[in-house]
Amino acid sequence: MTFARLSLGQRGEGYAVAYLQAEGYQLLETNYRTKLGEIDCIFMDSDELVFVEVKTRSSTIFGDPLEAVCRRKWQQITRVAELYMAIHATDCPIRFDVVGIVDGRPPRIEHIKNAFEGF
Repeated sequence: MTFARLSLGQRGEGYAVAYLQAEGYQLLETNYRTKLGEIDCIFMDSDELVFVEVKTRSSTIFGDPLEAVCRRKWQQITRVAELYMAIHATDCPIRFDVVGIVDGRPPRIEHIKNAFEGF
């Protein structure tokens, strides 16, 4: 991965965290990594544990960032979420959200709650 792409992704995750915190979400983890994969952000929203995938693009020339979250990615996030819940011994309600960001001044942020079903 190039430095520019890494920097864009980190910037996008920063925008997503700031946006969701402003919406009242409590940040628990960022870049939660396991052998199975990574979850960009984990939040609490009231009593729900929220696993968030963030996709950032510099423009929409090659499509909307939300279009980049495919079924394979959903499956990977679900497996990592199962592991997270087992390790942390939690059984609270969960959901999977996606935040799409088009980097700009100002950035365009789109948040989809319950973007896909988990386990």
